[in-house]
Amino acid sequence: MRVAIISGSINDKNVVLAAKKILEYFDIPYDEFITSAHRSPNLTKDIALKVEKYYDASIVIAGLSAALPGILAAYTSKPVIGVPVASELMGLDALLSIAQMPSGVPVATMGIGQKGAKNAALFIVRLFALNSEALRNKLNEYKIKEENKLRELNA
Repeated sequence: MRVAIISGSINDKNVVLAAKKILEYFDIPYDEFITSAHRSPNLTKDIALKVEKYYDASIVIAGLSAALPGILAAYTSKPVIGVPVASELMGLDALLSIAQMPSGVPVATMGIGQKGAKNAALFIVRLFALNSEALRNKLNEYKIKEENKLRELNA
């Protein structure tokens, strides 16, 4: 199990960090890449081909036109989870770009920003847990821990 976290800009580091924290909690190895579908198309293609060969899933973080997740999905048969980031239109432009992929190029789409990145990582954990009882158990423990935080707030 290995995940690629790909972002379109160094400015997305806080969103990337939200995904990394979850993957680290579940001991899922990952590598980070920064590329732009428009400014570095050859690098993007190289990374996408690397994802296809060496990774089991990818979290792709992008803003504005948010073409990056779709480009990755075009080059790989592995799961691609897109995370839009806030930009010109508070991230709605990126959200719609990622969610409205053409038929045949699926990209799972999460919410905008850090919460979306956290959910993308948790979604990958759920996918990997399908084949790992240990990971399923750790996921259930995580869910209980999150609920207990709320119980403590209400006590």
